[in-house]
Amino acid sequence: MLNTLLPILLFAALGLAVLGALRRVRMWRQGRPSKVDLLGGLLAMPRRYMVDLHHVVARDKYMANTHVATAGGFVLAAVLAILVHGFGLHSKVLGYALLCATVLVFAGALFVYKRRLNPPSRLSKGPWMRLPKSLLVFAASFFIATLPVAGILPEGSGGWVLVALLGVGVLWGVSELFFGMTWGGPMKHAFAGALHLAWHRRAERFGGGRSTGLKPLDLEDPQALLGVEKPKDFTWNQLLGFDACVQCGKCEAACPAFAAGQPLNPKKLIQDMVVGLAGGTDANFAGSPYPGKPVGEHAGNPHQPIVNGLVDAETLWSCTTCRACVEECPMMIEHVDAIVDMRRHLTLEKGATPNKGAEVLENLIATDNPGGFAPGGRMNWAADLNLNLLGDTKCTDVLFWVGDGAFDMRNQRTLRAFVKVLKAAQVDFAVLGLEERDSGDVARRLGDEATFQQLARRNIQTLAKYSFKRIVTCDPHSFHVLKNEYGAFGGDYLVQHHSTCMAELIAAGALSLGQHKGGSVTYHDPCYLGRYNGEYEAPREVLRALGIEVKEMQRSGFRSRCCGGGGGAPITDIPGKQRIPDMRMDDIRETAAELVAVGCPQCTAMLEGVVEPRPMIKDLAELVADALLEDQAPANKAAAAKREPAEVH
Repeated sequence: MLNTLLPILLFAALGLAVLGALRRVRMWRQGRPSKVDLLGGLLAMPRRYMVDLHHVVARDKYMANTHVATAGGFVLAAVLAILVHGFGLHSKVLGYALLCATVLVFAGALFVYKRRLNPPSRLSKGPWMRLPKSLLVFAASFFIATLPVAGILPEGSGGWVLVALLGVGVLWGVSELFFGMTWGGPMKHAFAGALHLAWHRRAERFGGGRSTGLKPLDLEDPQALLGVEKPKDFTWNQLLGFDACVQCGKCEAACPAFAAGQPLNPKKLIQDMVVGLAGGTDANFAGSPYPGKPVGEHAGNPHQPIVNGLVDAETLWSCTTCRACVEECPMMIEHVDAIVDMRRHLTLEKGATPNKGAEVLENLIATDNPGGFAPGGRMNWAADLNLNLLGDTKCTDVLFWVGDGAFDMRNQRTLRAFVKVLKAAQVDFAVLGLEERDSGDVARRLGDEATFQQLARRNIQTLAKYSFKRIVTCDPHSFHVLKNEYGAFGGDYLVQHHSTCMAELIAAGALSLGQHKGGSVTYHDPCYLGRYNGEYEAPREVLRALGIEVKEMQRSGFRSRCCGGGGGAPITDIPGKQRIPDMRMDDIRETAAELVAVGCPQCTAMLEGVVEPRPMIKDLAELVADALLEDQAPANKAAAAKREPAEVH
């Protein structure tokens, strides 16, 4: 009887799985077209799963081992169950293999069950609490049903009671793991997740690559959408990516806006997009809500506007674009891309940038800087420094990109310090002076793609007139845009952050440095230098060269907490229960450091905005400039002869 029942249940489940898969594919195809390598992506999927995805999952050893056992064991057990019980291949070898696979699933399910006994707040509950039980029933049922195949029990043993129990167990297990996987159950992410890895919108992220630049809009196409208004306005593989979410809440735990009590939870945002994909309300969401916004008040469908339906506008404007959510996501979902896409619609189509957003964008158009300062004052900070202008020299080794810190009195100290370092190392450098424009970073994060592209094209046109080997800047935001986002418009340059430049100069012996005379130091990793560009070591090399032992914060490196200054967040100024820079200063105080080393003007401004008493904030360039010895010439002459940066422009 069991030999008749099991094939029926298995093939019925497979049929339902196919129907469910087709249903989900139809939902994804509501999105806009996106060019992907369909076959190449499928062929690359195993490696992306085993290497790239597990590179992220392995940060949590408990969950990494659990995932290998449950996911790997289930896939193996399902395939073997179909062969053995579906097609009747009653081989002892296959039988024992299936027994081993079910034991592996059972062990993994026990880990999942233990995790769910007292789950952390970031984990979604609801149907997810059922998952370990379903896994255990699936594993136990197929283990017992396979014992006769392996020759451990005689065929037909156990009678009708055992057959009935096994039938119920198998029905439960396959219903949850096949039917629920594709029709919205807890295991749905297994199907969507595999295809998401195959057809990821940023395939460059795999194989050790990095892809963090925003995708440009085609503003010359009158039919092109200016951002995302409705769920169907996302590309189909973005919708697929949303559907892959496993609701682990690692993005939620990393999000500075959520921690500050602002109305953003990246996990719920992705789940709201899934609701919009299928149609319905968020009433069944079983995780943490947006702070201050109860669950059950939002609804939508693929054809209705997202804002004021699925989410409120202030949720989107709370994001600092720090990419902490993206960095932590084990499914490699692109939260920031989605948020900026929706911001673009609000800004370009609705003109609905909140608080000082509209004023800043108007300033960028009128004066080429977000503060609205007279463009002629861009070089006032360097009036006594006798800097070379690239317009005069036409050619230089290093183009020093000053950025809009030129209009800020505090950041002018950093700029002057870095100029002192460059001169001490006898670097051949020049500035654009009044020809320099804002890089466009703020405009782009606020969703004003038109203003960004205008600024970018003007800067690229200016840079094309001159010859230089590399661009160096003290601003990670300008660094990121110039390095990763100008290329889409024909601006391909070798760009360095000033910490990397100083680390190279020190390593080449171009600087004679004394030892740091102050107290203990901690270093704050800027989001746009670290998570966006992977530069964590150069700033620390600079500090070590000064004889400084860095007292690392608990949240440092790729897990550094955002200062709250990115993504236009200080401009949109969405209120929360506390300020993000105050939380970061609490992290700093835990180290008991007397000084905070920074490498970003935004970070400097945000951290110095924290009420005293607090540690002093100093840029890396200021620390190096302070440590310069009086007589630089002997070291410089020897080092200058060795330095020949590669020609790139």
